[in-house]
Amino acid sequence: MSKILEIKDLNFSWGNNHVLRDINVNISPNELVAVLGVNGAGKSTLLKCINRILKSDSGSINLLEQDVNGLSLIDLSKKVSYVPQSVRTSFSMDVFDVVLLGRRPHISWRISEDDRDKVSSTLRSLGLEDFSFRKFDQLSGGERQRVIIAKAIAQDSSLLLMDEPTSDLDLKNQLETMKSLRKIISNKDAEKSALIAIHDINIAARFADRILLLHNGKIFASGTPREVLTKDNIAEVFSVDAEIIDNAVFWPGGSDSLRVIIKDEITSK
Repeated sequence: MSKILEIKDLNFSWGNNHVLRDINVNISPNELVAVLGVNGAGKSTLLKCINRILKSDSGSINLLEQDVNGLSLIDLSKKVSYVPQSVRTSFSMDVFDVVLLGRRPHISWRISEDDRDKVSSTLRSLGLEDFSFRKFDQLSGGERQRVIIAKAIAQDSSLLLMDEPTSDLDLKNQLETMKSLRKIISNKDAEKSALIAIHDINIAARFADRILLLHNGKIFASGTPREVLTKDNIAEVFSVDAEIIDNAVFWPGGSDSLRVIIKDEITSK
């Protein structure tokens, strides 16, 4: 199968502020790629350019060998689903129906049993069965975030774009949600991928196949967690001193078995 995502020489600016500079990214099927960087590094902007929420200044973005700018909104929605950084909308709807909205690109005249089955299996895979008939606007912020993640998964797209998907979740649900995503992406029959903007370095180290480290609008480093998450790279990008330890004993099965311990900020370089 071709690459899920191919980005070549992407540039984006807010006025005179050049946010993204010459970004080149390829994502293959069954890859979970994490994007790390400080606030303002361009993580959210990159996701929004891919999803055509923002229009890039130059460069190309192809999804399954098709230029995103040539896709209709329905076709784009079949190929890519998006979880924003925060959920501000409060639907007065059952959770099941909110997740069912993710099936909209696939529905022509009426909702099918396959659509309902997809929603049910997604809720089950994320441990949300008990939420099915609760009202979305009566949920906590973390519960809403999990439902929006379920909606994106039920959309059944080839590429999942997620902007800080675990930021509102408690520790247990952070791990459970990432385990579920990892399982979905690793399914060779499905050929799906995910690009996740995230702040938690250790979550990225545990679950990502590759990491893109953004700095000053450019890709500062790209590779496996072990290749990217070095003391020098972390010091340069985040201005903190860190210790990198092999974490296979504590988190067996992680993609690169690393744990990053932040020691102190670096006041000078």
